[in-house]
Amino acid sequence: MPFLATEGRALARAIACAIAAGACAAHATDTPEQPPPRTTDLHEVRVSATSHGAAIDPDMPAAVETITPAKLARLNIVNTEDALKYLPAFGIRKRFVGDENATFSVRGTSNAQSARGLVYLDGLLLSNLLGNNWANPPRWSMAFTDNLARIDVIYGAYSALYPGNSIGATVVMTTRMPDKLEVTGDVQAFTQHVHTYGVDRDYGGSKQTATIGDRSGPFAFLIGVSHLQSNGQPLVYAVQNRSAAPGANRPVTGAIDDTGTTGLPREVLGINAEGQEATRQDEAHARFTYDLTPELTAAATLGYWKQDMAHRIETFLRDANGNPVWSGPVSIDGRQYTLPANLFAPGTRQSRNYLYGLSLGTHRDTGWNVEGNVSYFDMDQNRDRTAGAVTYDGSGLLTAGDGSRWRTLDLRASHTPDVTGPNTHTVSFGYHYDGYRLDNATYALTNWRRGDAGALTTANGGSTQTQAIYVQDAWQFNERWRLTTGARYEQWRAFNGTRATATASTGYAERKETHTSPKVSLAYAATDALTLRLSGARAYRFPTVNELFQGTFNGISLINNDPYLKPENDLSRELSAEWYRANSVTRFTLYRSDTRHTLFSQTDTTVFPNVTSVQNVDRVRTRGAEASYDSQGVWVSWLDLSANAAYTQATTVRNHRNPASEDKQFYRIPRWRANLVATLHAREDIALTLAGRYSGRQYNTLDHSDIDPDTFGGASDFLTFDAKAAWTVSEHVELSVGVDNLTNRRYYVYYPYPSRTWLVEAKFRL
Repeated sequence: MPFLATEGRALARAIACAIAAGACAAHATDTPEQPPPRTTDLHEVRVSATSHGAAIDPDMPAAVETITPAKLARLNIVNTEDALKYLPAFGIRKRFVGDENATFSVRGTSNAQSARGLVYLDGLLLSNLLGNNWANPPRWSMAFTDNLARIDVIYGAYSALYPGNSIGATVVMTTRMPDKLEVTGDVQAFTQHVHTYGVDRDYGGSKQTATIGDRSGPFAFLIGVSHLQSNGQPLVYAVQNRSAAPGANRPVTGAIDDTGTTGLPREVLGINAEGQEATRQDEAHARFTYDLTPELTAAATLGYWKQDMAHRIETFLRDANGNPVWSGPVSIDGRQYTLPANLFAPGTRQSRNYLYGLSLGTHRDTGWNVEGNVSYFDMDQNRDRTAGAVTYDGSGLLTAGDGSRWRTLDLRASHTPDVTGPNTHTVSFGYHYDGYRLDNATYALTNWRRGDAGALTTANGGSTQTQAIYVQDAWQFNERWRLTTGARYEQWRAFNGTRATATASTGYAERKETHTSPKVSLAYAATDALTLRLSGARAYRFPTVNELFQGTFNGISLINNDPYLKPENDLSRELSAEWYRANSVTRFTLYRSDTRHTLFSQTDTTVFPNVTSVQNVDRVRTRGAEASYDSQGVWVSWLDLSANAAYTQATTVRNHRNPASEDKQFYRIPRWRANLVATLHAREDIALTLAGRYSGRQYNTLDHSDIDPDTFGGASDFLTFDAKAAWTVSEHVELSVGVDNLTNRRYYVYYPYPSRTWLVEAKFRL
């Protein structure tokens, strides 16, 4: 069993000391600065998009972590997903500022399994469940971080209120609504210097945000707009395994000797594929609420996100006259290579998305509450243009996903007793609907940069739909014991699946499946400050449209997905201890998950030729433990401390299509993760924060054939430090300067991650 590397041990020891100082286990409270008083009675959670920012109850039948605006103010945050990067057992796949493909990893779920996590904004789904990989991240950009009242993260699928996509975690973001007129402005700038693989230059950008909000009697609104321009560091390098063929045809210089992830020597020739991404993004978000009565509120939400991105490429190769070389035969150190015409082909990406949502619900403290949320997410424009060779306006391909979309409807009723005490029940029940439609097509272009779509080359698409009913009951059967039971019945179907080429098309028959997911949790209040909880849950994660119907031939291997994939079948258990004190809250959790039919893209090595596709991995087992501690005024009143550590053993137990992967740690799940965030209040108007993040060794292959992690294409362990100094100049102005990756650690999670990045920010409030 591998343990932390030397530098990781230092951070782990610091966290262990912090946890020992507070207790044996940790849980983030809704207001760490002033944790809520605890009573012996246990209460059920009620999650409502119309509850004016009501907290997730700490007695949710699962581990819950909460991020408050006070915590957010201490961190370097440019994009919304930055808020989650210090959570226990959590990892954010954010490759650069403005990365649109920011998925998250949690416990035994990797960052390539995006459909095993849910993200909500005011009850509206931001998770892109059209697929299950990096290209289907949550649409974080629909939320403005400074407009949030809180972020609650629920670990696992232990609540019947959420679908099986919550196997990993559920992120619930709640927008704050103003009580009076407020106008804000926020200006940020960031830069990093990259010195690696022949690159020696600065990359950076800026972001500007403005909001306005007000309340007039029962009506309130909050509107925000934002513009981001970012030049990320180079992400993808053109590499060739070292040739064994001698030759002297067209000698070139500039190639960089390197070793690949499998330990074989290779040559790095330049920046290609996604290359260096230069992005411009425009965002807008508007939320309107109206109190029809003191207990009934209606809300409308509108969101907009637009992106224009260019994939910039560069060759390091030069011929005898100093001219750049992009393709064709070349000789490097007396070895012959042939570079394809499209090795350095440039590309662009344009995206435009809209979010529409309506909510209506009551928000009583006791008695009956009802609520409804309906949302529609429209991927109005989603286009990639790629040249066929290194050319400004030559031929190429257009890949269009215009019209892909999802829509949801949630209706819920709950009853909370007027009195607390023995033999009381809190009941929730409801109905859920979601529908997803994927439309992907590839067309020939005579002018790759600006031309109209030409002849169809390939296409695929289809729809999925899920309807569910659920019930959950929290029975306080005596002063110290509470039993929560629930079940979720789901009916899923896939239909209108098609795949086509220029000359033929194939359709797939409709599929239907139904499953019931039972849930149970037993909580015991050992004291007024200490709660123990044992939870278990079954959950089913149904295949996405992309997993079912997307398939291609890439000229090398067959990528042919299976329209008859089985849903993931997960059985999870969790044992937690939570200890609340006057200025701290601590949690220790043991967890285990056994997942059958895990959906994952892999190569079937038992057939010839090998077939790469999304397949069902027979069984993956996850065992782990995590501890966290969160406090204001730990040891001294001017120091706030959050610390957590997690150990996860996620093992591929059975995989008959790729036997070499059995008994190995699952894809991109590190054994160890740890985080430490310390804030020093030097004065009432100055806050200094130092944060550290550790992640252990990961693997980019199921069979662990990537033996060299510290190179492009590898998955490094890393220990990075971030810092921020914030100065509240007045009630209207706040200035800050920060740095991410303070020690300039060079590390990879396939892609090279950012170097030391400096950030400056000015906030204005009226």
